[in-house]
Amino acid sequence: MTKRQFFIAMAMAMTAAIATLAPAAQAADQVVRIGWLRGPNDITLAKSRGTLEKALADKGIKVEWAGPFPAAAPAFEALNAGSIDITAGSSTSAIAALAAKVPLVVFAYQKMAPGSEGIVVKKDSGITSIKDLAGKKVAVNRGGTGEYLLMQGLETNGIDPKSVERIYLSPSDSGPSFTQGHVDAWATWDPFLTIAEKAYDGKVVADGGAIKSDNAVVLVASKEFAQSKADQLQLVFDVIKSENAWAVAHKAEAGAIWVKEMNVPADLAGKIGENNAAPTTAVTQADVAQIGKVAEWYAKSGIIPALPDIASGVVSLK
Repeated sequence: MTKRQFFIAMAMAMTAAIATLAPAAQAADQVVRIGWLRGPNDITLAKSRGTLEKALADKGIKVEWAGPFPAAAPAFEALNAGSIDITAGSSTSAIAALAAKVPLVVFAYQKMAPGSEGIVVKKDSGITSIKDLAGKKVAVNRGGTGEYLLMQGLETNGIDPKSVERIYLSPSDSGPSFTQGHVDAWATWDPFLTIAEKAYDGKVVADGGAIKSDNAVVLVASKEFAQSKADQLQLVFDVIKSENAWAVAHKAEAGAIWVKEMNVPADLAGKIGENNAAPTTAVTQADVAQIGKVAEWYAKSGIIPALPDIASGVVSLK
């Protein structure tokens, strides 16, 4: 072999090696990490039905699941740490995260149905309305939906918030405290609300409608992911919209999937499906205003230290 032939052969070998490595490097980059919650939302549905994996695999993108997370707060912590790219939560939890400078953006919005959140008490408690909560202990999750529901309900009914003791507990700890009588009431959302009502001998004294809740389910992405992989985020959202449309048209079937994923009694499927299969859309200016309204209330109530910039925490998709 001449020196010229040797260098040509070396060049060809290097080119082949680069060509072999390039797909591997590209494949490593084409991963979407999604944190899922034990909750009746579109991400949980898509995970169970396998639709995200199939749709993204067709584009050469792998889906990696993390979780289940018991609530939005720990999922947002994982997003803040860079462990996941996308997850779900409530607008209230997103507001608290934005106030804490978590670099996230909201990309989907689903107004919560009135029956999917509320304040529940024991049937034999003697509590018949929110006004009866004065002097009582109420379990809430700090800075999240529970605290919002309680505070909003008290304000709506003209009750001094200082007259009610907020007991800060995670959703998983609130259930045992409620059943054992350590708290008099529990401000919560589905599936916990339906579980408390059906399995813990509870009754809802005020649902989201009576409380005048402006809460919503939101899907969020890390700001870095939304900026650097906008096309992948749009692909995920396209699948989510399709899953949501299916759920709205098949509420009982969606409820059955949700209760299985959440590991709760199958007889709760009907109500879970009815309460939570609501339309999901891209975030509109009206939605931004609605989230902003809740954020202003949060700041005024002292739940967050300062009002976050909601507009910069939203991304508009198709």
